[in-house]
Amino acid sequence: MKILYIAEIIGKAGLYTLKKCLPDLKKNKNPDLIIACADGATGGNGLGRNHAAYIRKLGVEVITTGECCFFKKDLTENLGKIPFVLRPHNLNMEAPGLGSRVFNLGGQKAAVAVLLGQSGFTRLHSNNPFSILPALLERLRKETPFVILDFHAQATAEKQTLFAMADGNCSLIVGSHTKVQTADERILKGGTAVITDAGRTGSLESVGGNDRDSRIKEYISGIPGWALEAWEKPELQGIFAEIGENGKAVSIERIRVPAPPAALNAADETPENSAQSEEGDD
Repeated sequence: MKILYIAEIIGKAGLYTLKKCLPDLKKNKNPDLIIACADGATGGNGLGRNHAAYIRKLGVEVITTGECCFFKKDLTENLGKIPFVLRPHNLNMEAPGLGSRVFNLGGQKAAVAVLLGQSGFTRLHSNNPFSILPALLERLRKETPFVILDFHAQATAEKQTLFAMADGNCSLIVGSHTKVQTADERILKGGTAVITDAGRTGSLESVGGNDRDSRIKEYISGIPGWALEAWEKPELQGIFAEIGENGKAVSIERIRVPAPPAALNAADETPENSAQSEEGDD
């Protein structure tokens, strides 16, 4: 099975980049499953319902989120009706939506799950991902050998520890959240492919996809401010992995695909008024 994972989509520039770069990637890589993290797709923080539908229309089959999963009310209220969007699995059992799911891929099945780290997050509190991991992987592996995990975490040490714990029981673990692509993609001795962070999809000349000047001003003043979107040097980042029939990873490679320069604000690429919901679409 071939897996294409698109790193966190940041704002309108990220959506523009996804639209421009994904068609050629699909043609060149011919993936069986396309996953994208969209925790910052709407305004750099969270995911709106229309943007979720728009990303789906562009060809992404599974959308993952993280600590911003409930930042947009329109998505939160409809998560139970949008099964292709996953929020972290290790939240309170009363949280809306799904944290893991087995997807049918034309005769094959692939399980995708999201876990949230515990270090550095203040607005969303999760349960211990290490306590939940064994039972989660055991349940998913009963349905398919192809198990993909998005570990949305801040601390590198936390990610590395979870990689070690899951080795041999998971096909692929992709670290997300820090929005800076790391150069440590590898296959562990148990057959699990990992990378500490897949990076981001959006402006390369930015601070995590956001305008540099606004970030500098916030750090100097100490006053929290709304991040402004950045458009300079749009680029799609992510990973491409091949998984053998036994669920063990065969290869993993980093992906960086520059997008053509965008027109100012790329107004023609904003889907707020045109995207329609795809509730209940599998």
